[in-house]
Amino acid sequence: MRKVELHLKFFMCVTQSRQLVRTPQRTAEEASTSSMLMQKPPSRTDVLKSLDTVDDPDTVEGIPIFANEWIMTHEHHAAKSLGIGKAIAVLTSGGDAQGMNAAVRAVVRVGIYTGARVFFVHEGYQGLVDGGDNIREATWESVSMMLQLGGTVIGSARCKDFREREGRLRAAHNLVKRGITNLCVIGGDGSLTGADTFRSEWSDLLSDLQKSGKITAEEATKSSYLNIVGLVGSIDNDFCGTDMTIGTDSALHRIIEIVDAITTTAQSHQRTFVLEVMGRHCGYLALVTSLSCGADWVFIPECPPDDDWEEHLCRRLSETRNRGSRLNIIIVAEGAIDKNGKPITSEDIKNLVVKRLGYDTRVTVLGHVQRGGTPSAFDRILGSRMGVEAVMALLEGTPDTPACVVSLSGNQAVRLPLMECVQVTKDVTRAMDERRFDEALKLRGRSFMNNWEVYKLLAHVRPPKSKSGSHTVAVMNVGAPAAGMNAAVRSTVRIGLIQGNRMLVVHDGFEGLAKGQIEEAGWSYVGGWTGQGGSKLGTKRTLPKKSFEQISANITKFNIQGLVIIGGFEAYTGGLELMEGRKQYDELCIPFVVIPATVSNNVPGSDFSVGADTALNTICMTCDRIKQSAAGTKRRVFIIETMGGYCGYLATMAGLAAGADAAYIFEDPFTIRDLQVNVEHLVQKMKTTVKRGLVLRNEKCNENYTTDFIFNLYSEEGKGIFDSRKNVLGHMQQGGSPTPFDRNFATKMGAKAMNWMSGKIKESYRNGRIFANSPDSGCVLGMRKRALVFQPVTELKEQTDFEHRIPKEQWWLKLRPILKILAKYEIDLDTSEHAHLEHISRKRSGEANV
Repeated sequence: MRKVELHLKFFMCVTQSRQLVRTPQRTAEEASTSSMLMQKPPSRTDVLKSLDTVDDPDTVEGIPIFANEWIMTHEHHAAKSLGIGKAIAVLTSGGDAQGMNAAVRAVVRVGIYTGARVFFVHEGYQGLVDGGDNIREATWESVSMMLQLGGTVIGSARCKDFREREGRLRAAHNLVKRGITNLCVIGGDGSLTGADTFRSEWSDLLSDLQKSGKITAEEATKSSYLNIVGLVGSIDNDFCGTDMTIGTDSALHRIIEIVDAITTTAQSHQRTFVLEVMGRHCGYLALVTSLSCGADWVFIPECPPDDDWEEHLCRRLSETRNRGSRLNIIIVAEGAIDKNGKPITSEDIKNLVVKRLGYDTRVTVLGHVQRGGTPSAFDRILGSRMGVEAVMALLEGTPDTPACVVSLSGNQAVRLPLMECVQVTKDVTRAMDERRFDEALKLRGRSFMNNWEVYKLLAHVRPPKSKSGSHTVAVMNVGAPAAGMNAAVRSTVRIGLIQGNRMLVVHDGFEGLAKGQIEEAGWSYVGGWTGQGGSKLGTKRTLPKKSFEQISANITKFNIQGLVIIGGFEAYTGGLELMEGRKQYDELCIPFVVIPATVSNNVPGSDFSVGADTALNTICMTCDRIKQSAAGTKRRVFIIETMGGYCGYLATMAGLAAGADAAYIFEDPFTIRDLQVNVEHLVQKMKTTVKRGLVLRNEKCNENYTTDFIFNLYSEEGKGIFDSRKNVLGHMQQGGSPTPFDRNFATKMGAKAMNWMSGKIKESYRNGRIFANSPDSGCVLGMRKRALVFQPVTELKEQTDFEHRIPKEQWWLKLRPILKILAKYEIDLDTSEHAHLEHISRKRSGEANV
């Protein structure tokens, strides 16, 4: 009976909402689109207003199941017509950053997908002020081959005219004449502040233009309000409210490439290198670089060194050399200062080291090389996701919606009030100017603070000489090798030593644990491991179950009281077997933690795995070269096979980052009809100016539709229209030096795992021995949405598809529609889960701000 009542209420609400849509009181703009409005479905809010669904069993998140399905179906329909009759302009302003082009491409293509007209504004705000050919309508093809280019192809300029009201008046005139009422600004805090000022003055600007006769009353009515959405494009990562700005990851790639190259020459000559990186008043680039290369010291403006820093620095460098190191690396942010606000320059540091220690010292100022080059996979995906979200935010905007900035929190896209973020960003600068450095650090956010705490532990805390009362922890790699494993081992070992523990390393995974291939590791044992790919400890896929007796014996022999397992799906299943083995062997009742490390990114309990980012960048680099080859020969389609087992993460994300036409994966089943649609799509594409195609296939997406089958199908169906080529990337995806993301992620995961381990060992200490038998004593450490969390392996069993070695739910599957839309497929986009406006919380008295 209750469900029947809900059905009646639901359809009454729908009818009432449609009647509201058909009311005769319409503005001139509404009248011109009345035929569209007659068909417009009621919004989610309209449908739910009169629905009382509290405590009803047939609801999902308080919405009746039937209503939820109806709403989502119509939201899919609405997305494709959301932009009809609207116009969007996109501009890049301020300093350029790699990944801006990905954002521009996404804004253009998703805008066109929704039915809107989209305009490029060339040369930033200057182009907006000057108008003319600087504001041109974009087409689908006009953003082709833009994804892999650095900088911004539509140009950027710092504009003095726009800072004056007269300049903004001219800019408003240029927008109104083209019917543009939605503006997407990609830039830093200055650019976004200018956009908000422009929006706040909009009504007054229109009034002045109308009075002077430059626009008509009808034009003023049609352009009665201006929607603004900002995307933060800056290599400095100095904007509060987002974990990463567009361009930061690519800048780190450039820096780390240079640091790795310098390391080899520094070792040859036993030199000290002082490297200066960009960042203005933000030390993010310098801080993450220091973590990613294992630098001896870093100078950043948010945390000036103590007054006796010169003595401390020289002692630190001497200790490093005395432990056998042949080089020293010092990273300096360009805005570095001491506690009195006096600048600390690279030359100052060089002179100090030469004078006091006599070391052969060189200075390298990286400069604008950090802004250049190809964007990383992370920045391409970030730019694309932010661009899609920006279009949705613009088209859903109302006169009452505040200007917002699309940000990244964990792996979630969020919308934040633009001026709240700008204000907190300014608060950081003010705090540094007023020497309130602790507050400045907190205002930077949790991610920045976590990086700083890990750096301080690894670079400034000396391991205790005595290990009395210490515990013994073993570290091992399990499964296939992945870039970043060595960085995780290094961090785990050194944090363990700092805590006063005895650290052991196990060679060749569980097999080595059974055979006793175990040795003690000191501080220097893991020196220089951060930037090395593969697994220096050796790793195997062998599981522990068949060797419980030998493993138990060696746990007793070496007095192992905790185990850190770094690896992929085998590490997770090995952990489950250890939990089962506790019923028979008390020796297995020790705490253990699994750090996900696999290129496949298929470990339950974590959205990201160490090594996946490196593999993704390898695939992107290869796809870029292949696309360049296809662009030269014309009418050519490449079919690329990626790794990942049954997990389609690499194929999907590489498809998004490389601009693929299709990505075949196991999680998204496809039929021969789907293959036919893809071929027909490519046939149509060859009739445009873009005469090339890229198709990715996950290695185990379908046992019958193999890479050879798809290649033969495309070759046959494309005869006379396009040629086909195939490429199996293979194990090159597991090799190479880890990316900055994987180095930093692995370092922080290792530190967090060891902190947990120390607490868990103390908690499990009973009657003179360690006995850990509770479910929470065996965990996976993973990133879930916005936080690093420990989850018992036994609780993750229900979330696991063991047959196919993948989690049952995977966050990145929601990005697949974006891949298809950007490739010009006519599909539905679910707008029901887009980001909603949140607020940035500011706490000035000691707690983290975001």
